[in-house]
Amino acid sequence: MDEKNLQQHYEELKQQIHFHNHRYHVLDAPLISDLEYDKLVIELRQIEAGHPDWVTPDSPTQRAGAEVSEKFEKVRHPRPILSLANAFGAEDARAWYERVRKLDDRVEKASFVVEPKIDGLSVVLHYRDGVFAQGATRGDGEIGEDITANLRTVKAIPLKIPLIPNPPPVGRGEEIRVPVYLVVRGEIFIPVKDFEKLNERLEENGEKTYLNPRNTAAGSLRQLDPSITAARPLTLLVYQVVYSEGGEVPASQWELLQWLKRLGFPVTDVAQRFENIESAIAFTVSWDKRRDELSYEADGMVIKIDDLDLAGELGFVGKDPRGAIAFKFPAREVTTKLLGIEVEVGRTGVLTPKAVLEAVEINGVIVKNATLHNFDYIAEKDIRPGDRVLVKRAGEVIPYVIGPVVDLRTGLEKPFTPPLTCPACGQPVEHFEGEVACYCVNAACPAQLVRNVEHFVSRGSMDITGLGIKIVEKLIEAGLVKDVADIYTLKREDILEAVTKKDRKTGKEPPGKIADNLLAAIDTSRGQPLNRVITALGIHGVGEVSAADLSRAFPSLDLLRAASADQLQKVDGVGPNIAEAIVDWFSRERNQKVLEKLEAAGVWPVGAAHTSPEREGLLSGMTFVVTGTLPTFSREGVKEFIESHGGKVIDSVSKKTSYLVLGEAPGSKYQKAQELGVKVIGEEELKKLGLE
Repeated sequence: MDEKNLQQHYEELKQQIHFHNHRYHVLDAPLISDLEYDKLVIELRQIEAGHPDWVTPDSPTQRAGAEVSEKFEKVRHPRPILSLANAFGAEDARAWYERVRKLDDRVEKASFVVEPKIDGLSVVLHYRDGVFAQGATRGDGEIGEDITANLRTVKAIPLKIPLIPNPPPVGRGEEIRVPVYLVVRGEIFIPVKDFEKLNERLEENGEKTYLNPRNTAAGSLRQLDPSITAARPLTLLVYQVVYSEGGEVPASQWELLQWLKRLGFPVTDVAQRFENIESAIAFTVSWDKRRDELSYEADGMVIKIDDLDLAGELGFVGKDPRGAIAFKFPAREVTTKLLGIEVEVGRTGVLTPKAVLEAVEINGVIVKNATLHNFDYIAEKDIRPGDRVLVKRAGEVIPYVIGPVVDLRTGLEKPFTPPLTCPACGQPVEHFEGEVACYCVNAACPAQLVRNVEHFVSRGSMDITGLGIKIVEKLIEAGLVKDVADIYTLKREDILEAVTKKDRKTGKEPPGKIADNLLAAIDTSRGQPLNRVITALGIHGVGEVSAADLSRAFPSLDLLRAASADQLQKVDGVGPNIAEAIVDWFSRERNQKVLEKLEAAGVWPVGAAHTSPEREGLLSGMTFVVTGTLPTFSREGVKEFIESHGGKVIDSVSKKTSYLVLGEAPGSKYQKAQELGVKVIGEEELKKLGLE
């Protein structure tokens, strides 16, 4: 690029950065990710390094923050509130160290403090005679916005210091007099778990959810109504004294953190002090893989010279203090184009949307696809093919689309419409009221056939021992099993062919014996009772308990498939959704063909499930639904406990349900119970109910 074009590009680059600064700091509505912004700034600095005569006071490199909003009163900071230069890896950090070491040889013997670089909003807090008097945003580094009323609602901010009268000594053991006038700097943020809960609450209320904790924190603090700020889960960590009068402040960053803590300010417990730069860098690098251990979003760590006097004497480069460096982690959030939305069918029949992206690097990995969770998520976020979207990848978690950058739309983007038919088999899909997922309920759907067969032969269904998933996959691959009924047409040579070479070498029994045993198990399964067959069909929402109840109410498959939704709902535990799912399953032509083949194979039992004699106990007359994994009870164990004390276990939650027994990683039953006002208990409470 020649000099003329380069200078024109330089001017355009400055305008771009100014624009994005305004979007990020003033409007709290960024259009690009931090990674993309950093690339623009790096390019600008490189051009300025080669052409220092081009640099003017309006360059983004010559300012610390962004312009101040007109909504708030202005506050002039007692000293500049500066940002830090960035290091993008260990070599950059070493280069910073070498630069400052050459300026002052005392750096060679200096200690370093490493602290997390919290992705929040920088605030400046003023205390006069120990009382919180004023709070402001960083603004452009010289002038901020007065947000005192909003900051008073943040419970982590002490309104009076010290919180403990006569705080204990710090550092060298001397009593430190609290300054008459103290100005400290900290970061306001929303912890990740609190942010997730906030979004869940907003979603339940039908309100718009937020994209990320940082923008939410910034937007919350810049409300004209403090009650809005008070409703947000904001908190704070303090890390710097900006200015003080009439007292003593530690001259070491490490001692300063302890001093601030003694006064009652929240400070990080992650910070550590190191005697040399290599130890500090090693610790910093280690947090790239561990950052999920933090309760908040952090986009890096900050390496600071511990001696604050030395750090101050090193001065500045532009407006970046030389005494510290921000070590940035690889970006986890980037923006890219959503090329399209594909729909995949899972092994349980759930249709899942997948984002097809313009390839982008996130945290060192090239990402071309990301999850969109479900169709409700797409609608709620109004994600459209063609959108510029914000994508996140954390650790080993599958990348996911956070949401669209709406302000970059061209008007050509159209809302996404979920499919009405299964993309794998073309059959109509089903969506049940109150559930997020859409299902393909075709028993012969190729995308879920392995899972259907696996369920059909399982212990709680037809109990066909020996028909493992590897053999099932081989049989399906060979075209010998196209639906569950084809199991009953298998021949000995089919099974022998499906037994893998590995099975032949490691199996305790010869292949012929494996095949004979499996054929015998298949033949035995023809005599399974009706409730087992109903369970094996894999009808959405129908588990072992419901299947047993259904078999008592409709003692043949002929009667069951002829039942109406109203008749089905008279059965305990069968609500509108399950009734609809049963009627829909039996109405499908492909499923009817499976039933015809099962009947032809002799799998057509008649008669109600065996009913255990009712037991009297403290749980008599109560119905229970169990969801999630319990600490000590297995699923069969909890069922036995409840029934042994007179209670009844059902599959689905309704208004008639007495209790939902909640374990870890619960499913949608927990949400349903909350909606219906069903009492939720844990394992210990269940035991007390049965034993007291």
